Amino acid sequence: MPSVAPTERKISIAEALREGIAEEMRRDPSVFLIGEDIGVPGGFGGAFGVYLGLPEEFGRERIIDTPISEKAIAGAALGAALMGMRPIADMQYSDFLFECMDEMVNQAAKMRYMSGGKLKAPMVMRAPVGATQRGAQHGQCPESYFCHVPGIKVVCVSDAYHAKGLIKSAVRDDNPVLVFEHKMLYGSKGRQMAGGMDLTCHVPAEEYTFPIGKAVVKRQGADLTIVATHICLYRALAAAEALAADGIDCEIIDPLTLVPLDTETIWTSVRKTGRLMIVHEDTLTGGWGAEIAALAAEHCIYSLKGPIKRVAAMDAPVPCSPILEEAVIPSQARIAAAIRDQMNQ
Repeated sequence: MPSVAPTERKISIAEALREGIAEEMRRDPSVFLIGEDIGVPGGFGGAFGVYLGLPEEFGRERIIDTPISEKAIAGAALGAALMGMRPIADMQYSDFLFECMDEMVNQAAKMRYMSGGKLKAPMVMRAPVGATQRGAQHGQCPESYFCHVPGIKVVCVSDAYHAKGLIKSAVRDDNPVLVFEHKMLYGSKGRQMAGGMDLTCHVPAEEYTFPIGKAVVKRQGADLTIVATHICLYRALAAAEALAADGIDCEIIDPLTLVPLDTETIWTSVRKTGRLMIVHEDTLTGGWGAEIAALAAEHCIYSLKGPIKRVAAMDAPVPCSPILEEAVIPSQARIAAAIRDQMNQ
């Protein structure tokens, strides 16, 4: 990621996604949007304001509003992709992906394999994740379900620079790509701060892409490797900065893509630090962190100085109560305590 000069522009993830989508729609007439409440001129621009202004530029034929049926959205997107279009389908909440599991898991993921490469399904599914006091059916992080499905690429964006580059790469990919974005990080509707975090970062005005399957090191360190996504990435960074005063030097990696996973970047770090922690808002049991832990045990076992640790949401539905929600999902304090424990082993 390029260094930021004070005069360079900073935008939010919502704005970066909007720019990336608009650029791809201008570049390729086969790209279109489909989803609920996304195409009304002068409307909300979708649930989180990502599509503001796009209906006025591209019209209702390329930004298609649908009934409240995620199954229909996924089915229509898949059909269009098989016929040569490049749809971007919008799930207002990632929880609603469970309404279209057959279309995604049994159809989109398997079409290229079952046809011997004669068919392809170049579709993007945007899916907001994360607990935001909306309760058990609107606050899940279901990335791990789809990491288990061969044929689907799984992307997790955490900042505006990579959000724009990855959404453009996802649109150009000939495979179905699920793009997971945390609701607390959008910075939509004019918000630039949330929970003390600056939701903007430098995004070049010129066109660029970022490769699917490449991780980035967000903080260099020598004592402990932490792999984290979404809002947990920022909480891990904050915990690492606070513990630096005590001489604990954490290296923090944002994988950006869970499938395919950039294991080379992670293993290089683990072999340097000798310790590994994975932090995510998905539940502990069966979360994607368990897969990274298993792979690290296979490939880096002789570099490890102690047990691999996972910090994750408790194995419980996401509570609606703000106090209970905060207790269930990983906090900066819980991450910091886990780091101290890891360093003492």
